[in-house]
Amino acid sequence: MNRRNFIGYGLAGGIASALPYSLSANSNISSKTEVEALNAVETLKAKEMKADVVIAGGSLGGCAAAIAALRNGLKIIMTEETDWLGGQLTSQGVPPDEHPWIETHGAPASYRTFRTAVRDIYRRTYPLTEAAKERRYLNPGGGSVSVLCHEPRVALAALYDIFNPYISAGKMTLLLEYKAVAADVTGDKVQALKVRSLKSGNELILNAPYFIDATELGDLLHLTGTEYVTGAEAQKDTGEMHAAEHADPANQQAFTVCFAVDNIPGANNIIDKPKSYNFWRNHIPALTPAWSGKLLDLTYSNPSTLEPKKLGFNPDGKSIDGGILNLWNYRRIIYKDNFLSGCYDSDICLVNWPQNDYALGNLDGKDFAKHFIKGKELSLSLLYWLQTECPRPDGGTGWSGLRLRGDIMGTDDGMAKYPYVREARRIKALFTVLEEHVGKEQRIAVSGEATAAKFYDSVGTGYYHIDLHPSTKGNNYIDFPSLPFQLPLGAFIPQRMENLLPACKNIGTTHITNGCYRLHPVEWSIGEAVGCLTAYALKHQTTPRAVRETPPRLADFQTSIRSQGLEPEWPA
Repeated sequence: MNRRNFIGYGLAGGIASALPYSLSANSNISSKTEVEALNAVETLKAKEMKADVVIAGGSLGGCAAAIAALRNGLKIIMTEETDWLGGQLTSQGVPPDEHPWIETHGAPASYRTFRTAVRDIYRRTYPLTEAAKERRYLNPGGGSVSVLCHEPRVALAALYDIFNPYISAGKMTLLLEYKAVAADVTGDKVQALKVRSLKSGNELILNAPYFIDATELGDLLHLTGTEYVTGAEAQKDTGEMHAAEHADPANQQAFTVCFAVDNIPGANNIIDKPKSYNFWRNHIPALTPAWSGKLLDLTYSNPSTLEPKKLGFNPDGKSIDGGILNLWNYRRIIYKDNFLSGCYDSDICLVNWPQNDYALGNLDGKDFAKHFIKGKELSLSLLYWLQTECPRPDGGTGWSGLRLRGDIMGTDDGMAKYPYVREARRIKALFTVLEEHVGKEQRIAVSGEATAAKFYDSVGTGYYHIDLHPSTKGNNYIDFPSLPFQLPLGAFIPQRMENLLPACKNIGTTHITNGCYRLHPVEWSIGEAVGCLTAYALKHQTTPRAVRETPPRLADFQTSIRSQGLEPEWPA
């Protein structure tokens, strides 16, 4: 058994973050000399495994990277700290947020194939009505946030339908409930990762020519000493119209602990009063500009104008007078009228609303467990408020029939397995996407064009408005139009590290532009491009940096990914 030197940076946040941690939450490794100076070096014996690429994290981007790598003939090892693959779509319980053109373009072909597979599972195995079954763009939940609101388990099943043949053939090794805890780094290359089972404590050493950071918080950046940034940059540094006056690495977007409920009229499903209920019931977010009032209320700050805006809640799904949004319908993942009579007693609603955005601390350090627990307490307090105090259209208060559906989330406590993360560590990349590249107002001011910047090294496309939720340092929503954009390869390549690549929210964006690069189809696009890049670099015995910086190589790579269904350009 080989002996390796592992630099232990602690667990860098995550489910097991209560284990020993050796760097502060806001540490920002800025050079390899700092890495080499750290004295947390240990030599361990453990079982070693080898593959062409190690993907740390089963996020949606990680799954897309795995699909691309496997499709291109690579052997992979993937770790995931929960027991569900799929990240924000499954373990975090968030139906896909997508742009209006998603059924035809603006994402890789594989993403649309996956979405079709989700619909096919419902058509094949669920008792749909004939009308729903024949609907080309079936929306199982009929939710207004997406044209494909569906259950986390169905997305999980669709992913396993893709991966099972590779797992069976020994091409994919899946390590569920494992987390990276240390890295063996020599100069500018990662040699191996040490991962630990969160159930048994057993440790494995994973070796590969390439490592992909597909964790939700950018854990490998921290573990390997890869240069990264967190939080908000200063306007003087980025030139962004909506950037903060002063940089603050701790100023990050709120996260949300999602949960699912149905409603059984006449039943008493009221949960025990949460211990922190009185705190959250009276909590007024300390934000600038000011929040509309108490957090647990049916008003919030309009994201675009920051003026108070009325919301509604009625589990019968009926429209509310005045065009007020009925939160019940917003992220509904089962619409019972899509199914045969008697199949469902109620719709099922996924709760990811302004009222359970948690902004009292960040997840990217040793306080992960503490804030995750408090985020759960906020969500339970919201549920209790809905059951007991929420105003009803008939003048009463509370909906006692609301029932927590932990079975939908795959948990005993009813909450999602993992927080819905909106912001992570971001690599210091060869190229950083700025507001001037994708923000509509600044793009027009800079170029006079109402189209996003065109990148010579584009490897994908995406769209979402720039949407930042209230932050941990007191910013209210930052929400303004963007333009359909491209994904530049330079934003995927670290300035120094040679064989470590990001695959989700950890690419080279800013606090501002992360707001439009963080949602489901864009994360999938990032992951798939990185999986293709890894395979291309191995096949041609080159490096990701050389692919980008050598014009013939870049052109050949772009041709290769087009042939695999990736879309470097939007159609005219």
